[in-house]
Amino acid sequence: MKKKIIVQKYGGSSVANVERIKAVAQRITSYKNKNTDVAVVVSAMADTTDDLIDLSGKIAANPTSREMDLLLASGEQISASLLAMAVRECGAESVALTGFQAGFLTDKVHGKARVQQIDGKRIKKAFKEGKVVIVAGFQGVTDEGEITTLGRGGSDLSAVALAKAINADVCEIYTDVNGIYTTDPRLVPEAQKLNEITFDEMLEMASLGAQVMQARSIEVAKRFNIPLHVRSSYSKEEGTMIVKSTEKIEDIAVRGVTSSKSEAKITICAVPDQPGISAKIFNAIAKAGVNVDVIVQNVSHTKKTDISFTIPKADMVKGLKAAEDVARKIGAGDVLHDKNVARVSIVGSGMRSHQGIAAKMFETLADASINIGMIATSEISISCIIALDKADAAVKMLHKGFELDKGK
Repeated sequence: MKKKIIVQKYGGSSVANVERIKAVAQRITSYKNKNTDVAVVVSAMADTTDDLIDLSGKIAANPTSREMDLLLASGEQISASLLAMAVRECGAESVALTGFQAGFLTDKVHGKARVQQIDGKRIKKAFKEGKVVIVAGFQGVTDEGEITTLGRGGSDLSAVALAKAINADVCEIYTDVNGIYTTDPRLVPEAQKLNEITFDEMLEMASLGAQVMQARSIEVAKRFNIPLHVRSSYSKEEGTMIVKSTEKIEDIAVRGVTSSKSEAKITICAVPDQPGISAKIFNAIAKAGVNVDVIVQNVSHTKKTDISFTIPKADMVKGLKAAEDVARKIGAGDVLHDKNVARVSIVGSGMRSHQGIAAKMFETLADASINIGMIATSEISISCIIALDKADAAVKMLHKGFELDKGK
């Protein structure tokens, strides 16, 4: 009988302390005892990464990205080694591996490295020896032997990429919630758990503010059609399956509501209305290493126009400087900025076949006296930029307005 191969990923809250690590070890061992090979990817213990970042800030005002990667990678290595010890105490042979030892080869971009390939030979060898393999997530190594990290939430990407490399039957993502919900259940207690959600819907929700999984990991899972099971490490309850398609894909127009409070808005006023000007602006922003999201350009009747766009709030300083520099070069007017904005979004594959969704969203926000500053759409989502202090109210109103609290 062919052994089943499972990749499991445990987040920081799942391995937050000794008791949680022991509980995870027992769960892992229970799988190992069912003719299953288990590879586990683990995050740093809760708050460890933030603590390391704070510690570095007390040492250096501007530490190099290389040293930061070396520092932050240690958090996952601590979790991996402790969990391997705990699994062994439960009676199963285990081995802990760093990203380098597990064969994660990345590019040379410190802090946001991309996985280029994984050599799964060492993991497969450990399976043949009857061992559970515990891999430190969030990290890899360049071809020059430099330690890199994969960005926030990078352990999700480690798990999905590993599942592809070793041909796992399923990749289980363990967290502190029971699955994917119609919105954040901490904000809306009536939020409903979804039994299934498509890769497209989950990718959209993740990129628009849902914090259950990293968007890059969903992209990889979609590309290689790797089934994902998001579930709680605190219970044995079934979670949410993220799959290529579901039978109800056209029955439900809106599947979820998300919000992001990590955005900021920049407006360049009185921009000359000439061909190529927008390219100059956004080339300058890109060269500053800042990602631009929503863009709105007003219609010009005076040979001048205003261009507004959103960027990550963490990039406001360099984004604003780049905008001011390019505004001077092109002869534009003032550059305004606003950090007190948020994005609220509705997501659903069924939007493709339902009419009136946008109108209902705008009416719902209007009824709550919430003004819309910018609008962005995709085939399966609609997003509005609104005032930061209205974000929570907007999520609650939209969740109720689209009857997501009733479950479907």
